[in-house]
Amino acid sequence: MLIVMRPLFVAAVLLCFVPVATAQEQGQKQEQEQEESQSSECSPQNLDACDEKTLSKWRRWLTVAAPDQVERRLRIDSLPGDPLLSAPWADKLQAKKSAFEEARGVSWSVDYINAYLYANESLGDKNAAAGVLRFMGVWEAMAGDGGNSGALVWKAEHRHAYGDHVSPQAFGNEIGYAGLPHLTLSDQGGRLTNLYWRQRFRGGDTVLLAGWLDTSDYVDVYTLASPWTDFFNYVFSTGGASMAVPNEGLGAAIGGYLTENIYAIGGFADANSDPANPLDGVDTFFNQNEYFKHFDVGWNSSRETAFLNNFHVSLWQQDERKEAGVEEGWGANFSWSQLIDKHWTVFLRGGFSEDGGAILEETVSTGFAWARVPGGNKLGIGLNWGVPMDSTYGPDLPEQTTLEAYYRIQVFRDLALTPDIQYLRNPALNPSEDAIWVLGLRARLVF
Repeated sequence: MLIVMRPLFVAAVLLCFVPVATAQEQGQKQEQEQEESQSSECSPQNLDACDEKTLSKWRRWLTVAAPDQVERRLRIDSLPGDPLLSAPWADKLQAKKSAFEEARGVSWSVDYINAYLYANESLGDKNAAAGVLRFMGVWEAMAGDGGNSGALVWKAEHRHAYGDHVSPQAFGNEIGYAGLPHLTLSDQGGRLTNLYWRQRFRGGDTVLLAGWLDTSDYVDVYTLASPWTDFFNYVFSTGGASMAVPNEGLGAAIGGYLTENIYAIGGFADANSDPANPLDGVDTFFNQNEYFKHFDVGWNSSRETAFLNNFHVSLWQQDERKEAGVEEGWGANFSWSQLIDKHWTVFLRGGFSEDGGAILEETVSTGFAWARVPGGNKLGIGLNWGVPMDSTYGPDLPEQTTLEAYYRIQVFRDLALTPDIQYLRNPALNPSEDAIWVLGLRARLVF
């Protein structure tokens, strides 16, 4: 089976680049036409082309939220992007969904994402493969004046490994890497990711969340944090692997703008929740009383371009988890990102932590991403240095270096393929290897 899958994987990666080469051969004339079209298209990078009504929508959808927060994800997926191939059916579906939102106050989406990883060296399996089906949406139940509104937000998922393969999330244990080569694709089965009430106050400047939350939606937010659409590896996502981010569960958070550019977010969540068993999560929240607490303060250059030009500091603390045998922990993270010339995003991020079950004790990441238009084809390259946490993995482990590069190809408006390559230097749990290469391929289809 593996002999068959490897050439298929290589062929799939090569085929992903064929449309790119074909598009380049169309000549400078088509490229010039695209540039002219984009210069008149409203987007976060081109606000001068937006009217006031559209700007108001940007403020409503993009305020202090991570790329995978349901409302923001729906907004990003509605962007036309720059697909290689046209799909009229996709445009019609998006138009129907927009009409339904206007008539009913309900926005929704279904997507399916899968990924395959292959490592050239491993202590166990060399292959990992899994998929996830997600259904998410927002019911704007209380549409108030001046940006004040209340909404029910939901997201339900089914995460599953394929056949006898280990999941990409568990692949680090197989290859001897202290970390997660893919953050989210597990073999957990059905799970509740979001079910909470979102209330806006002060003309939309302040947002309160309460219910079943995903803390990565609003903690240490930066524009390339999504493992579903950007970097695979956890070191380039929320907390940079040095934050003890809990599973989705009961919690509350409040945040918003203190001035035109400065914002703050704070809250708490259950440290022991199991999203695959939400009723157990209710029990742990009220009876075990072990929580993850957080506070962020940051600066955005403008609200419409939230987190494209950003600097913030995140502080966190987690109670001792007695049944899990995890010590109390705390930590601090910083993040800086800058949009350059409307197409280049550069970032520098870092963190330090003490216990709490975090993967890394110290971490520093830098890199960049390039995209012609928002929501379209994107190249990303990141470099991370990290020190594994003694209380998680044991003492005297070597420092790890992680290099990752991906290219997201928007084949159709609603279909993206992302070849990915990772170079893992000094894998801390595999002392017999100086380095491991991990090849990956991810597909995402949106309905």
